[in-house]
Amino acid sequence: MNSRRPTTLALHAPRPRSTVRLRLTLWYSGLFLVSGAVLLAITYGLVVQAFVGNTAGNALCSGPAAPRSECHVIGPQQARGMALQEYAGVLHLLLSRSAVALALMAVLSIALGWCMAGGVLRPLRTITVAAREISADRLGDRLALSGPRDELRELGDTFDALLARLEASFRAQRQFVANASHELRTPLARQRVISQVALADPGATIETLRTAHERVLAAGVQQQQLIEALLTLARGQAGLDKPEPFDLAAVTRQVLIARQTDAKTRNVALHTALDPASAAGSPPLAEQLAANLVDNALRHNVPGGRVDISTGMRNSRAVLSVLNTGPAVPAAVLDRLFQPFQRLAADRTSRGEGLGLGLGLSIVQAIADAHSASITARPQPAGGLLVEVTFPMAPAESSSAIHDRLQWPAGSARVMAQGGSDAGFSAQAQDGDGQVAQAGHDAGAVAGADLGAVLVVGDVADPVQPVLD
Repeated sequence: MNSRRPTTLALHAPRPRSTVRLRLTLWYSGLFLVSGAVLLAITYGLVVQAFVGNTAGNALCSGPAAPRSECHVIGPQQARGMALQEYAGVLHLLLSRSAVALALMAVLSIALGWCMAGGVLRPLRTITVAAREISADRLGDRLALSGPRDELRELGDTFDALLARLEASFRAQRQFVANASHELRTPLARQRVISQVALADPGATIETLRTAHERVLAAGVQQQQLIEALLTLARGQAGLDKPEPFDLAAVTRQVLIARQTDAKTRNVALHTALDPASAAGSPPLAEQLAANLVDNALRHNVPGGRVDISTGMRNSRAVLSVLNTGPAVPAAVLDRLFQPFQRLAADRTSRGEGLGLGLGLSIVQAIADAHSASITARPQPAGGLLVEVTFPMAPAESSSAIHDRLQWPAGSARVMAQGGSDAGFSAQAQDGDGQVAQAGHDAGAVAGADLGAVLVVGDVADPVQPVLD
């Protein structure tokens, strides 16, 4: 039993690990061996051809003094056989010594190939060691590879750029967690203090307790708003699952309708120029983007100021523009304002009544990134800020896609339209009582340029059933 154990272990010994360096060495050595063998074969053939050339065409006689009649000319095949027979020793010596030289060079090529592969793969080993040592606390380390700007140097620079992005992301995450903790702790501390003061008051009355309770509820509302803003920020940073076509003007119009009362309370005039602007993405997130921009323009304004909101197409791209009056905004702080929990005043405790949570523009940035949209912010000389969001070009939507998207239940209104590629269209809406009315000023879009009949969706109060002739 014991005598068989070493044999069993030998049979189950692990195979040597196949590394890139070993494979490169074998490739180098194999290529050199094949090239040397081919060169040896060519040299051997040339030598044989030289001997045959010296023999072919000569006369073969029976002896040195044989008469001419006993001599005859030999051909190439006979000359080749005679040459191989006559110079067999020389050819064998050439072949054997060449084989020995080839074997020695093959061994030398293995050693040189091993060293060459190690030199080529040295930057990869540096990257591997650095990747093992770098942790979340050492993201500031860099490879900084030197040498020629080749593929390995480019790989090292790419790895350094990745580390820089990771470092910035981790730093932003830590800052976000710290700021979120501070913002969430403030209303909690306020609630605790208000409750403790109310409970410690020996002369507390119903009115004082009611006031304390209302203040606690107000702090709870602030917490709820902050959590909802954080969730919106997370949804914007998560990206889009399935982009949907929408009209940026219609989305913005809904936002402005809900902000009329707030604008009147702040004594700020809203001026709109909402032209149709087709975009693709998430309509709820786009509405949140427009709402945050309008809210930011209303909050950071002055009594008697104004907010100009416009939508339209520019170079086949949907553009939302919000311009507000207000305090001067230094150009140096614009990038900071689009970071979470950052305000025009650097101190977080300087937030006044109704100045927001410091998440509005960061949510705008996250939603814009999710839509691959670009944001341009420019301070105005007289105070205020101009923010423009440019959405990417929306893909064309076919008439069948529009028909599938309009899955409305049968209602009390039917909208019909006739149109074509060279003519306009006419639309009528007929309700359940047979009353006919023209489509509103915001009548929808024509689907298809070469259809004999097209669908027009107008401004009707009740659900409509699309009809295609």
